[in-house]
Amino acid sequence: MRKFHVLALRVILFISIVLLFPVGAIAQSTRSGQGMTIWFDAGGAPGEPFSTIVQKGAEAAMNDLGCKINFMYSDWNPETMLVNFKKAVAATPDGIVVFGQPGDAAYGPLIDQAFAKGIVVTSIDTALPQTLGKHKPDGFGFIGTDYTTQGRALTQEALKRSGLKKGDRVFVWGLKRLPERGKRALAIIDVLEKAGMVVDYFEINQEVDKDSSLGIPVIAGYIGSNRDCRMMIVDHGALTSQMGNFLKAAGISPGAIYVAGFSLSPATATAIQNGYVSLVSEMQPYMLGYFSVVQIVMSKRYGFSGFEIDTGGGMIDKNNIIMVAPLAKQGIR
Repeated sequence: MRKFHVLALRVILFISIVLLFPVGAIAQSTRSGQGMTIWFDAGGAPGEPFSTIVQKGAEAAMNDLGCKINFMYSDWNPETMLVNFKKAVAATPDGIVVFGQPGDAAYGPLIDQAFAKGIVVTSIDTALPQTLGKHKPDGFGFIGTDYTTQGRALTQEALKRSGLKKGDRVFVWGLKRLPERGKRALAIIDVLEKAGMVVDYFEINQEVDKDSSLGIPVIAGYIGSNRDCRMMIVDHGALTSQMGNFLKAAGISPGAIYVAGFSLSPATATAIQNGYVSLVSEMQPYMLGYFSVVQIVMSKRYGFSGFEIDTGGGMIDKNNIIMVAPLAKQGIR
């Protein structure tokens, strides 16, 4: 059954691409990305849950389209992302895929230079709206979701399902400091405060952002001082995946605190099944990797403008995790 699901997904993705190809192009070449090289910033570190799924999606597109991909890693550090981008531009590839965390102000001039050299750039996960408006005709697209909408939707659903009342204490762990990316944490806080919750916000520091295992003392320390915490909302895929371990280390039993977060992974699926994580809003990172590569190939080969694909919105909980857990274990969901 697992093999069937994987095969079905690959078939659907491949058919969607084939339908976009001009008939003449198919006759001339079996794979439209043949001979192309793409540099791809996978965001985190090798083996990090979210980045691994993104990379698997990109590799699937690479195999389907016949292009070559050089992966880079930035430990979620915006400055490292900019360094990686400059390195990629110097190699003059056909295209570059970036996470948008550094923001328009930092990335904009560099992306201008890349397009001037004939390099197609596209962004995933975090939008670069000004760059999109400027370079969409040149092939710059965005694969991801609107962070404000996603943050609001998850928080509203979590409040509805958890049954919290005004005055209850909620812990929020986010990345407000990052342009665009920080909008999700701001949306979460806004919904909670309007609902009358007591919000304790913690910024995810660079060390924890890079290595999620370092989050144990943050959670243990917070719970030790705030035993009345009723809910935790974690604005970070890798940290969401570790919440089961964090809560166990803090001596918290499954379900004692309602935990909501983002992005599915094998560890997150296990935490949902074990009762430590109650609700997850899925970004579908496999799609970030797959369709960003398609974007580069389609724009470079056929001159298509950038496209925007919303990969967010789905909610995962104990009622539907059994359907997607096998795919999570394979690094697809």
